[in-house]
Amino acid sequence: MINKDFFLALDEMEKEKKINKEILIESIEQGLTSAYKKEYGDSVPVQVKLDATKNKITVIACRTVVEEVEDYDKEIAIDDAKEIKSNIKVGEMLKEDITPKNFSRIAAQTAKQVIMQRLNDVKKTMILGEVSDREGEILSGIVRRIENNTVYLEMAGNQLEGVLMPFDQVSTDKYFVGGQLKIYVKSVKLSGKNAQVIVSRSAPNFVKRLFEFEVPEIKAGLVVVKNIVREAGYRTKMAVYSEDSNIDAVGACIGPKGSRINTVVNELNGEKIDIVAWCADPIEFIALALNPAKVLMVQINEEEKMARAVVPDDKLSLAIGKAGQNVRLAAKLTGWKIDVKPYSQVMQSTEEVSKELDDLQDKDNDVENAEDVDLQDDNAKNAEAVDNQFEAVDANENKSEVEVNDEK
Repeated sequence: MINKDFFLALDEMEKEKKINKEILIESIEQGLTSAYKKEYGDSVPVQVKLDATKNKITVIACRTVVEEVEDYDKEIAIDDAKEIKSNIKVGEMLKEDITPKNFSRIAAQTAKQVIMQRLNDVKKTMILGEVSDREGEILSGIVRRIENNTVYLEMAGNQLEGVLMPFDQVSTDKYFVGGQLKIYVKSVKLSGKNAQVIVSRSAPNFVKRLFEFEVPEIKAGLVVVKNIVREAGYRTKMAVYSEDSNIDAVGACIGPKGSRINTVVNELNGEKIDIVAWCADPIEFIALALNPAKVLMVQINEEEKMARAVVPDDKLSLAIGKAGQNVRLAAKLTGWKIDVKPYSQVMQSTEEVSKELDDLQDKDNDVENAEDVDLQDDNAKNAEAVDNQFEAVDANENKSEVEVNDEK
């Protein structure tokens, strides 16, 4: 079966679909093999071969050469085999050209279905490989359907399906069929012949990638994102750093008049973003991480990795944030447990401690004074006792003198 136009069409398909011609030929061979078996039965093992150099399609029956035939569909006697190929030997495989002149319409339809399925599988595998290489990247997707709060998207430029699970969604986003979204590729999962691309809009790295698009210094490696934490839909904190002292890492991310950070905020539907300078000194880093609140003082316990941040009284709620959000994100960003205290409470505690110390000092002084009084009393008593003893001695001496005089 010779068909030059058929092979020319393969060349065009290779260019259009960007699928290797060898893969196309293999797919067509499988499709035509299935079509032949549907038309003539599958009792005889057959192979379909496409010769692109000769523009020829050949159907070959394969039977084993034996001394005594037991299965006529799969075996052929040595004498019969030699009539076809004179130098054939027992045990070898005899390949015989049994190419039909034409396939029926049903067989041709079967061939077409197998070929198209095979081509779709090949294309999907190629696309899957491309998407797998883009894990951790941002792609565009179009919402095709929403089922049980799960959003299914058509990945732009291919036939793969992106799956946006409820925990990967953001409460401030609105999802509707036909809507276009930027999505972060978390992973690609294979399930049999099917493939699912797990995507997210709540991942912290989604925000990081958005900044990479907007900030050339990050993309060039001049500014490094040291850490990023997020409560999707509400607030993100990102610590940035540059080894080049001439580069303002925070300013580069904010951009002229806030143009760069505003672009990201708009994509996130108004989510608050705090850009802070990363610092190796934990005291300074903790103070910066509590932005936008002003921190007066930070005390740390390195063994327990705990910190106490002192803020002005009127900035306490700002430092803690709604439901503790700001201090919670600051703790995640720095890796320290942070306890926020108002300045007045710290000063009151300091005064109370100072007063307690003064009271203790006063008590110590009272005790010392009391001991001095007791000591003076004891000394007086001892002196009186000594005086009494001396008086007794004097009395005895006087008595003795009187007695002596009387005797005289």
